[in-house]
Amino acid sequence: MSGDLKWNKIFGAALGTAFVILVVQQASGLVYHSAPPEKMGYFVDAPDEAAGAEAPELAPDWGTVLPTADLAAGEAAFARCQACHDAHQGGADKIGPNLWGVVGGPVEHRAGFAYSDAMTKHKAETSTWGYDQINSFITAPAKYVPGTKMSFAGIRDTQTRINLIAWLRTQGSGGFAIPAPDPSRQPGAAAPAPGAAPVAEGAAATEATAKTPAEGAPAATQAAAAAPPAATSPAPANH
Repeated sequence: MSGDLKWNKIFGAALGTAFVILVVQQASGLVYHSAPPEKMGYFVDAPDEAAGAEAPELAPDWGTVLPTADLAAGEAAFARCQACHDAHQGGADKIGPNLWGVVGGPVEHRAGFAYSDAMTKHKAETSTWGYDQINSFITAPAKYVPGTKMSFAGIRDTQTRINLIAWLRTQGSGGFAIPAPDPSRQPGAAAPAPGAAPVAEGAAATEATAKTPAEGAPAATQAAAAAPPAATSPAPANH
């Protein structure tokens, strides 16, 4: 008899505990009730691609930046290239070609070096290593020449690239002229849209010169028409 009473107490305690838990759950649900969301799922705050897109970088005005470039800093920047390149006259090719005379020189300027197929294809499209071309290549080699064997990630800092290119110009490329300053590349000028054809040097100045007389012509005509006729003075008598 006492054994049955013992089990009844245990069963009653368990049942009472379960009842208390159930009551607490129901009460919590009433107190902390939240309405279902209008749209199911999780909200992810993803930035707008259009708003986050970087504006195209304005190309350096070589006529302005090269004469003032820091050649010592450019030589120091070349230290990161020395594992694969030599830039001295008569230097041997390494993993990459010798860079003596590369600025202003032809793409694939080293005869006998095993260039990649990607570089050969690039040569058919752009035959010369001009300032803009070298700048774009060392910014992101794999992006400028897809498939290139050059595994270098690139130099993101614009001034470092300018200094490096200025120093490379002193290594056998002194005859490659520095262009005249280009106002369209000055700070504050609008960057060209991606894919836009570059404006030929002097084109902007020529266009502005051609428009100036035409724009000023109506004002000059109105001024001439509004001006009163000059008084006619009698000719002085001959003495």
